[in-house]
Amino acid sequence: MTLSELCKKDVIQVPLGANLGRADDLRFDPQTAALEGLVLLGRPRLFGLLGRQEDVFIPWREIDAIGADVILVRTQLPAGAPKARGGFWARLLE
Repeated sequence: MTLSELCKKDVIQVPLGANLGRADDLRFDPQTAALEGLVLLGRPRLFGLLGRQEDVFIPWREIDAIGADVILVRTQLPAGAPKARGGFWARLLE
């Protein structure tokens, strides 16, 4: 599997079924070249005008499965991850 194939998959947090976004990068240990985990870039706020939320790092040990369409992870829901959505303005200013 290539990185471009991996980046097309949604990352789903298993216990809550929350879609955390898509994998944007991989992190490697520079000394051992061992894979440490996935990096999801923070979501843009107000179309990117207010910057981005913090990036999310998911350690490799917390990845349950990589399927044809999704990556299933058992990780704590990060602070910047999607929650129950409010109205239009709440989603816009997230």
